[in-house]
Amino acid sequence: MNSAQRIEHALFEVRRVIVGQARMLERVMVCVLARGHALLEGVPGIGKTLTVRTVADVLGGSFSRIQFTPDLIPADIVGTRIYRASTESFDIEVGPVLANFVLADEINRAPAKVQSALLEAMGERQVTIGGSTFDAPSPFIVLATQNPIESEGVYPLPEAQRDRFLMRIPVDYPSAAQERAIVARMHRQAPTASRLFEAEDIESLQAEADEVYVDENVSDYAVRIVLATRDLELVGLDEFAGALAYGASPRASIGLVQGGKALALMRGR
Repeated sequence: MNSAQRIEHALFEVRRVIVGQARMLERVMVCVLARGHALLEGVPGIGKTLTVRTVADVLGGSFSRIQFTPDLIPADIVGTRIYRASTESFDIEVGPVLANFVLADEINRAPAKVQSALLEAMGERQVTIGGSTFDAPSPFIVLATQNPIESEGVYPLPEAQRDRFLMRIPVDYPSAAQERAIVARMHRQAPTASRLFEAEDIESLQAEADEVYVDENVSDYAVRIVLATRDLELVGLDEFAGALAYGASPRASIGLVQGGKALALMRGR
């Protein structure tokens, strides 16, 4: 099988568990291939957590889940120094953030101080504890879920953290036919997904996506889209100038190109 067929095979395996949500699954896979983090947003109960768990099961590598709650502290995420009385010294215990796939579940149920504990890991793929730096494994992907900001007991994500996500992926309610299929599955043992890849396979696919050719005109188009978010007059949308608080950062230009290359690989182009 070529790379596009292998990726489609992986998505087919995920769909054995997840009913519908085809666009959402495709976007998550684009993020994985582009080495980008994904933020899945939707109301509770529509399969966001199950999707992340299933994708991690199929793609292999290490997996950790961090359940964000109001009483969580940064040390619960990145780790901390622990004093050992027996040796009269401090040991460093690394937190669950250093895994190939990290599920940050209901990330906006914790205050901004706790959410910000992920900034270094997401931006630099490393964490610093007590003056010591620990590199994240490769691949390293944060797949976060959040409830809409109108929900009770949630906090808005800091701008710096939102900027580190390649995509914010809306997760919608299933259609009537899809919901009937979900209900039917509850009358028998729910299907489980098989592990198809290892971490090394994902690294290989990511490297292949890096090598996809991007014409200079396409790259320039991506940059112009991002520049337009900073100055709407550039594209003749002066009347909407006050609609944006601030424009997208250069990460957006990089992400558009990397995401395009990943999607091209998935479609065999």
